This record gives sequence, C-alpha cells and structure tokens, in this order.
Amino acid sequence: MAVRAAVLPAIGSPLEITGIDLPDPGPGQVRVRLAAAGVCHSDLSLSDGTMRVPVPAVLGHEGAGTVVAVGEGVTHVAPGDGVVLNWAPSCGACHACSLGEVWLCANALNGAADVYARTTEGADLHPGLNVAAFAEETVVSAACVLPVPQGVPLTDAALLGCAVLTGYGAVHHSVQVRPGETVAVFGAGGVGLAALQAARIAGASKIVAVDVSAEKEELARAAGATDYVIASENTAREIRALTGKQGVDVAVECAGRAVSIRAAWDSTRRGGRTTVVGIGGKDQQVTFNALEIFHWGRTLAGCVYGNSNPAEDLPVLAEHVRAGRLDLSALVTERIALDGIPAAFDNMLAGKGGRALVVF
Repeated sequence: MAVRAAVLPAIGSPLEITGIDLPDPGPGQVRVRLAAAGVCHSDLSLSDGTMRVPVPAVLGHEGAGTVVAVGEGVTHVAPGDGVVLNWAPSCGACHACSLGEVWLCANALNGAADVYARTTEGADLHPGLNVAAFAEETVVSAACVLPVPQGVPLTDAALLGCAVLTGYGAVHHSVQVRPGETVAVFGAGGVGLAALQAARIAGASKIVAVDVSAEKEELARAAGATDYVIASENTAREIRALTGKQGVDVAVECAGRAVSIRAAWDSTRRGGRTTVVGIGGKDQQVTFNALEIFHWGRTLAGCVYGNSNPAEDLPVLAEHVRAGRLDLSALVTERIALDGIPAAFDNMLAGKGGRALVVF
C-alpha cells in the first residue's frame, strides 16, 4: 500500500516528500497510522551525518498514532489502539539492560538497519531510528509501540516519545533535581522547554533559561523559567550573578555545542552537577584543565534519552499531564503538514522556534 513520506535520499541531501510502498506487518510487527510526529533536532543530526543512519531512509522518531493492523504474535496492542512510538526499545538481554540501564541498550537501534519499505521505484528504504514517523503510516517492531496513557490526546502524545522523556528524564533521572535547588537549562527548543517544565515540577527555586535567541524568552518563561539569559561569552558570569555569585546547583545542556557545554559547567556552583543532553558532532571539543576539575568538584555526565525507561516513565508523565503540571501543547510552536518538514528543518538550522509538530 502506498503512503506519503519524507525520504532522506542521501546524507546531506534535502528531504523529499514522496510516495513509498509500505508492506503489511509481519510476525512481531505493528502497522500504525500516524496522528502526529515531532520534528526533532536529532532528525537534523541524522540528515547531516552527525549521527549515522543507513540511507535512503524515512526519518522521524517522535510520534503517536493508531494501530491499523498487527502481525502474528502481537498481543499487547490491537487495531484501533492509540500508541506512542518508542524509537529505542530495550532488548532486556545485553549488559546495560542487565544493569537496569535500558536507555543504553546495545541493541536498541538494530532495527534501523532493516529494510522496512520501498520507494515506488523499488529501492530499499530504512526506518530512521527504527520508527520512520515522517510518514502517513509506518510498520514497526511491536517493541517500538507503547499504549497511549489515558487522558493524553493522541496528537500531544507524540511529544512523549522523545522531547518530554528526554527533558523530563534529564532533570529527574540524570541530575535528580531536588526541591529548592537552582537550575540552568541551556537551549530552549523542544527538549529544553520540557526540561524547564520538569525543573518546575521538581520544585526548583530558580530556573534560568539560556538561549541564543531573544525570541524564545516568552516560551521559556511560560514553561517555568524565572530568569532568561541571552547566550554570550558572559553567560556563566550572568548566571552566577543571579545566584549570589555561587552558580546554580544544576545545569542541563540541550544544544550539544562545545561552547554551551563549557558554559553550563562553568555556571554551576562548586560541587554542582551538569548533564549533557544535546547531540554534538565530533568536531565539538570541550577542554578542562586538571586543576579546575579538582578544585571545583563538579560533575559532568552524558544523558541518553533522558536516562528514561519509557514503559515506566510514560504513566508518570501522563499523571503530570492530567494534573495540569505538564503542558505538552506549550512545547509546540508550529503545527505543520507533512510537506512542511523541509522548512521546519531550515528553521532549526536558523535556531528558530521550539518544536514543529507534523499533524496528519
């Protein structure tokens, strides 16, 4: 059956909106009609080669929709069910999974190398980050779908698949913000806005948002920021001035750039904690000297998918949504059609907006 999709023909090439031939689900697979898909910076990182992906591919890894059909052996969802796509399903058997660190599963992205569909000309297509959400419909492994929690609109639920799990997880799992602590969030895109809301939910006393764009201040304050700083060479100094010259307890870096990672670390107090959520390229080199590492006693950690376990965290997030503590719609700055994805990529390159949401 032919459906429309956004295809990446080659690394560095523009996305092409075109028809693809999608097969019926095989054993252990699920076919999903997409309701919405978020346009995430990780998709841009796939398209430009920062993260490797087999091509040609259909990108999009943050989505939700309705089950159309299931293959043999699938029992946890049925046609008509609303589902959230999980782009990094854990295998449960590797070393990381045995330690309970399912976000580091060694086999989570194995499916991205599979051929899941074909172009109308017959060329093989790969599912970008397993789920290929930039399409009217997709076929995924049953492990890649989770039931949409009750009380969460299907369109909004798409954001739970990456931005919210990542931003919330960075705050609650990686740096574990405690009530009364001070927090700085670097980058006010979709993940950053989710992290700001998470810091507010955690009870942070001061929440500083940092971004290169003055236009994002209103978005950031609506998400929970008490202060807003335009990124510059003086960012760390400005944040320390806002915290009695001490620095914040916690910094969450969502941009993946060497300069912002260094500024985030510099913005924390002695003994402070920094987690890096943003995905940067190999050319982004961050340097520290041995004496400052000893003297400041700070910690710097990476954060993959918010160090989250989607199966356990989705119900928690849904409760925050139902209680009004977490506003998913506040993360969306633009609702677009499938044809609008290339322009949304251009906006991300220009540093504009929070999160574009493709609504099918």
